[in-house]
Amino acid sequence: MDTGIKKIIDEVLSGRIIESDEIRTLYAVTLFSEEFFYIQWAGRKMSEECSGGLAEVHGQVGVNSGPCTGNCAFCSFAAANKVFVEQKVEVTEEIIRKCLTLMKNGANAIYLMSTATFSFDRFLEISKLVYRELGGSVPMIANVGDFDYEIALDLKAAGFTGVYHAMRMGEGQATRIDPKKRLGSFAAARKAGLILGNCVEPIGPEHTLDELVEKTIIAREAQPVFSGAMRRISIPDTELSVHGMISEVRMAHILAVVRLAMGYSIPGNCTHEPNAVGAQAGANLLWAEAGANPRDIVEETEANRGFDMKKCQNILAEAEWQVLKGPSRFFTR
Repeated sequence: MDTGIKKIIDEVLSGRIIESDEIRTLYAVTLFSEEFFYIQWAGRKMSEECSGGLAEVHGQVGVNSGPCTGNCAFCSFAAANKVFVEQKVEVTEEIIRKCLTLMKNGANAIYLMSTATFSFDRFLEISKLVYRELGGSVPMIANVGDFDYEIALDLKAAGFTGVYHAMRMGEGQATRIDPKKRLGSFAAARKAGLILGNCVEPIGPEHTLDELVEKTIIAREAQPVFSGAMRRISIPDTELSVHGMISEVRMAHILAVVRLAMGYSIPGNCTHEPNAVGAQAGANLLWAEAGANPRDIVEETEANRGFDMKKCQNILAEAEWQVLKGPSRFFTR
């Protein structure tokens, strides 16, 4: 084994926060080498220590679908991709039903997701009704477009404990979203007292090591309670589909490096879509999904790409994780 790489990993496990050049070195490791397996062993070890050996499954429900002018090239909602050609808002009672089902089946947190340009007023109206029905039993997390401090306060008042927000791969180029808006949303969430979760995503074969490192550092500096890695799912016949997708094995390596780069102060490490290879390598957070999904081409992802609670729980069990029962520890201060 390369002694320099082993030294970096061992120092991470001892509590040192590694720098950009060291993160790049870990990302550049050859698949299936000794170093590759040592990184994943270390990622799993750190995740277990950070979360007390417990993994979580969070549930996400899509509030709306339809063409979005954010035009993220990797997203099925992008107007340019012409997958969803009509705007549709899910019936509120159906959103509530899906949330309650996820919670009943063991979800440790419930996320409400909307497209980037969906009306915040409408989102807040729906969210307040969902929160009333959930009764505060588990944290409610918003997965929405960019927002300022005032909207962050509104999200908190509506019952949200936290937000999921990320600076995506190719932000500002593969999307029409200004990267500065992402950073502004991170700051607004912190100022308003919303807990942040993020991820290095969505990763495809077209992305360079330099960008992976850049987005990993941005994710860490955002001070989230979890980070991790998500691969880009190819939407058929779209601009990015020509690149294909990264394998789950490669993603397991990436999420393990992200885990090590985050350090012990960030307890959670996610992978998406759920898979046992990633869970083995240190992912202690998976998502079950219902309703619209930006990686899917149907309105009800639970009938296609989306995993239900039981499947996510089984994946974690197959990877020898014990699944937390009750409210998320990641979103509990």
